Amino acid sequence: MFNIIERIKKFYRPPSKPPKLLPEIPIATDLQTNLDMLQFLFHDSSDLTFKKMELKLNGGALEAAIVTMEGLVDKETLAASVTNPISLYHGIISSDSDIFKIMETDIITNCDHTAAKTIKDITKYIMSGFACVLIDGCDKALAVGVQGYSFRSVTEPETEVLQRGSREGFVEPIKVNLAMLRRRLKNTNLKFETMTIGDISQTDICLCYLTDKVSEKLLDGVKKRLENTHLETLFASGYLVTYLDTEGGRALFSGVGVTERPDTACAKICEGKIIILVDGTPSALFVPHIMVENFQTLDDYSERPYFAGLTRWLKYTSFVISTLLPGLYVAMAAHNPEFFPEQLLTRVATSVSKTPFSAFSEVLLFTFIYEIMREAGLRLPKTLGHAVSIIGGLVIGDTAVNAGFIGAPTLMIVALTVICSYVIPDLYVSVAVLRFLFIIFGGLWGLWGILLLFSVVTINICSKDSYEIPFLSPIAPLNLFELRDVVTRADWKTLNT
Repeated sequence: MFNIIERIKKFYRPPSKPPKLLPEIPIATDLQTNLDMLQFLFHDSSDLTFKKMELKLNGGALEAAIVTMEGLVDKETLAASVTNPISLYHGIISSDSDIFKIMETDIITNCDHTAAKTIKDITKYIMSGFACVLIDGCDKALAVGVQGYSFRSVTEPETEVLQRGSREGFVEPIKVNLAMLRRRLKNTNLKFETMTIGDISQTDICLCYLTDKVSEKLLDGVKKRLENTHLETLFASGYLVTYLDTEGGRALFSGVGVTERPDTACAKICEGKIIILVDGTPSALFVPHIMVENFQTLDDYSERPYFAGLTRWLKYTSFVISTLLPGLYVAMAAHNPEFFPEQLLTRVATSVSKTPFSAFSEVLLFTFIYEIMREAGLRLPKTLGHAVSIIGGLVIGDTAVNAGFIGAPTLMIVALTVICSYVIPDLYVSVAVLRFLFIIFGGLWGLWGILLLFSVVTINICSKDSYEIPFLSPIAPLNLFELRDVVTRADWKTLNT
C-alpha cells in the first residue's frame, strides 16, 4: 500500500530537472565575436537587431555596434540619445585613454545607462528595452535605457471601485507602478528592492516597503520565500501566492492580500507591510494579510465614522449569509423542519412537494448552475455577458419556478446568497467553496453537520497566522484597543493616535 502511495506521489509531483541557466560568459574584446555569440544565443531571431557604426577618433574610425530588440525601444529616443551622438562625435584621445569611460561621459547623453560586463547582462538589458553599445577592443558594453514599448494607460480598476477615492489603478509595466507609489509617498524611507524570478521568463519583481516601519524579521522571511520560488515562468502575481503564504495553498483563507489600487498599496506600506509588484501584472500582493482587512475599503476612511461602522456590519452580515444561509435552509428543510415557523414551514413543504427534487438537490443544483453562469459571464465578451445574465435571470430563474422545476423559496435563498457574496469580493473564492460544503453537510447530517463544519472552519481560521501575526487578530487573541477599526470605525482623531 505504501509503495502504491509513493508511486502516486511521484506521478503527481515528478522529480524536478535543473534549469538551463545562461553561463557567465565575459564580453570579448573582438566586436564580431560578441555579435556572433548573441546571434547564436538568440538562434538568429528576427527581432534581434544590430546597427554597426563608426566612432571617429584621432582622424580614424573605431567600429561599434548598437544591439536592440525590435518593438521594445523608442526609435526617436534611440536616435537622439545613442545613434546621433555616436555618428556626430569627433574626438582626439591618447593611446592610454579608456574608450568606455569616454563613451559613458562624453558621448552618450542619456542619464539612464549602466555597464554590462557579461553576455548574460547584455541579453537581460536588451530584453528589458535597453540598447547595448559594443565597441571593438572594449570588454564592456554600455546599456542605455531607451524603452518605448506600448502599454495600457492608467485607468480606474474594475474590481476595486471607490466613490471618493483616486481613479488610478496599477498597469502592466512595473516602472509606471513604482512611479505611482513614489508620487504618493514622498518619503526617503520608501525603498524599492528588485529581484528576478523565473528561469525562463526572467520576470522582474519589486519589494516596496518603508525601512523605518517594516520588521526586519518579516522582510527576511519574505525574501527567503521569494528566493526559494523555483519557477520557470512568472506571468501573473498569483503564481507567488502559494510561496508567500505561510501555509501554502492548504488554508481556506489566504494570508496574502491583493490590490489593484496604488493608494491602497501605499496605505498598506505605511502600516509596515511589504508590497510585491510583478512586471506585467496590474495588481500588487501584500503581506502580512489578516481576516478583517477583507472587510475594509478605502471608502470607509473617507465617510463619516458612523456610516463606515454601519457598512462594516453590513459586510459581516453578508459574509455570514453568503456562507451559511443555503446550508441552514437545506438542513432545516431536510432534517430539522421543527425550527421553521408554522406559516413558513407550510410554504416550504408545499413548494418542495410540487417539485421533483428534494430541498437538498434543489439548492445544490441551482447553486452549481449559478457558478456555471458566473464563469460564462466572466469569460465571454461584455456584450455576450449581458445576454448570459438575462438568460440566467429570466429563463433559468423565473421559467424554472413557473414550470415546477424548482421551488420559489430555493430561488430566493440562492439569489440572496449570491447578492451577499458580491459585497465582499475579496472572499468570493473561499465563500463559494464553503457554501458548497455547508450545503452538503447540512443535506447529509442536518444542523449537526452545519455545527461540525462551522467548528472546523472556526478552528482553521483561529489557528492560521500570517508571518506570526494571528489571522483573526485583533478578535482572537482579543485586543480591545484595535477593535476601534474592526467592530466600528473610529474618527481620524482617534485613529491617528
